Amino acid sequence: MRKALFVTLACVVMLITANVHASEADAILGQWFTDGGESIVEIYKCNESYCGKIIWLKEPKNTDGTEKTDSKNPDVSKKARKVLGMDIVWGFQHKSNNAWSMGNIYDPKSGKTYSCSAKLDKDNLNIRGFIGVSLLGRTTVWKRKQ
Repeated sequence: MRKALFVTLACVVMLITANVHASEADAILGQWFTDGGESIVEIYKCNESYCGKIIWLKEPKNTDGTEKTDSKNPDVSKKARKVLGMDIVWGFQHKSNNAWSMGNIYDPKSGKTYSCSAKLDKDNLNIRGFIGVSLLGRTTVWKRKQ
């Protein structure tokens, strides 16, 4: 009887711990205004990681009235794809303490892709893009859309 009670208690503790870890990992989910409020990126689960796509642009059209496209992309086959709806963040893995790593971020303004990490601080998501090592990068702050 005592052994069965111990096993049951251990299972309950494991389930609670798993749920707390999952909720912390999912804290990144939602809609985020990018630095400067030029766009909104929606972070969502994609398989076992987290990804993000542009769902709103402050200026969705070029001066000639056409929709903005991925014109700076070095891959010629992608230059015509629309920026609105484009995945720009992928591969984030939850580490701990509201931190995610192993991600990538694409900058449609430059056509460059960077390694990326993220750290959640209340309603601010600190996005750090870098090449090689994190020390050689830049952090921008995204604000959660309420």
